[in-house]
Amino acid sequence: MNKYLNLDQTKAYNLLKEAVKKPINLKEILDVKRLRNYLIQNQPLNFSYATCLINDEIIDLFQALSEEQKVMEKYNALLSGEIVNIGENRKVLHHQPRSKSKGFYGEEQEKIAEFTAKIHGGELKGFSGKPFDTVVQIGIGGSDLGPRALYYALERYVLAKKGKVPLNAQFIANVDPDDANFQLSKINLETTLFIVVSKSGTTQETLTNLEFVKNFAKKHGMTDQDLAKHFIAVTGKGSPMDDPQQYLASFYIDDNIGGRFSSTSAVGGVVLSLAFGAEIFREFLDGAGQMDELAKEPNIRKNMTLMSALIGVWERNFLNFSSKAIIPYSEALLRFPAHLQQADCESNGKTVNIYFERIDYQTGPVIFGEPGTNAQHSFFQKLHQGSDVIPIQFIGFQKSQIENDLNLFGSTSLEKLNANLVAQIIALALGQDNDNLNKVFSGNRPTSLIFADKLTPYVLGALLAFYENVIMFQGFIWNINSFDQEGVQLGKILTKQVLSNTGEKNPVLENLYSFFRV
Repeated sequence: MNKYLNLDQTKAYNLLKEAVKKPINLKEILDVKRLRNYLIQNQPLNFSYATCLINDEIIDLFQALSEEQKVMEKYNALLSGEIVNIGENRKVLHHQPRSKSKGFYGEEQEKIAEFTAKIHGGELKGFSGKPFDTVVQIGIGGSDLGPRALYYALERYVLAKKGKVPLNAQFIANVDPDDANFQLSKINLETTLFIVVSKSGTTQETLTNLEFVKNFAKKHGMTDQDLAKHFIAVTGKGSPMDDPQQYLASFYIDDNIGGRFSSTSAVGGVVLSLAFGAEIFREFLDGAGQMDELAKEPNIRKNMTLMSALIGVWERNFLNFSSKAIIPYSEALLRFPAHLQQADCESNGKTVNIYFERIDYQTGPVIFGEPGTNAQHSFFQKLHQGSDVIPIQFIGFQKSQIENDLNLFGSTSLEKLNANLVAQIIALALGQDNDNLNKVFSGNRPTSLIFADKLTPYVLGALLAFYENVIMFQGFIWNINSFDQEGVQLGKILTKQVLSNTGEKNPVLENLYSFFRV
């Protein structure tokens, strides 16, 4: 492996440290010319960054930093199958399922499409002979957050396009029994197909919920033979869940795709194909693949993914902003920020570099968000007038998924939605002066905007790949490994210790857990 530099060892880092001493004032420079010049169109997505706290000099330094940190060299190494997940000594192959290449991932996609056709065509039915009308995914983390967010994002689109969704989807993730009980209360067991997702086949929460569901089904008269007709597995080949006696079908994933990047693999592919159709999932993959190709452009002014990544580094390491909000002005994307929260925080919440050496600079920010306009009536007070400056990335669309609207008070609902979006950007950028300090808006609060024509499967795939690649690029720039997650392991170990009552005793742990013993 080439010896790569830490961020603070680069020449560009020191130059950016000097550049930050010359503050940018959006009130002085924001005009129509800047709006037009600070726009990148990487169809199907567009990226406006005119309201970020940067100028041409800083963008030139971004370009130098990208080259000095060999971002494109690292991206090409990843795409060519080099081992870049050095923490786990693995390749990173989540781009492969959307690359149209044959092989393992292509074969699994063909299997998923064939199985979906049998379910939708009625060739495969439940134990009582009734066709399936519902699918429930049982998984947690990357096996839930991404697929759930993507299902919600496309549900309205497919409903408008097809008149109905082929199968309604629900999700069971939290080991909280109230979650499983509630979801099970809404379904008909005779017409429900369950997808159990665990790469290792040993995930504690997922296996607990699996047995919870099976126990519920048996209490309602289903036998083990009946259950085998209602469960399919998404797992690693040869895992404990790879069992044809218990599962109607198995679809495989491997260790080269981390859970938070697995939505374009069988982890998302099975549930999205069953819910919407294999052709919808293929369109989604094509959009992601297109964005992966566009991300190869080395010129930062032509590559929205690279530009957004470097703006994020600028905001984190030079402007010292610790959080970032992602606000989609689309109710369909209501769970998308939660997925991005996991993808970003689990990837770049690191304090050591790829050589396992401590680094002396900040890495990934806290990610949060909710859909607009609801968010405006929630935490936007803090975004406008709070003591912390929190950059925001807005997401908007020129058309609605269900093109049925009402013109009221001189504008449609969609026009009102997007008017709110642009008003927030300008209010945050320019602020407001007032003799009453309580009504003063300081302004100069950075935002950016991603927008597209309409939230289609293709656009959603592009949007997902955009964010995945931003996270990856930022990891390259910070010289950290974005593809392992040691930070989640200690809690798991202690959980097993307290539940099994084995191992070295920790009186504080035991006493704290005693608060919850009935």
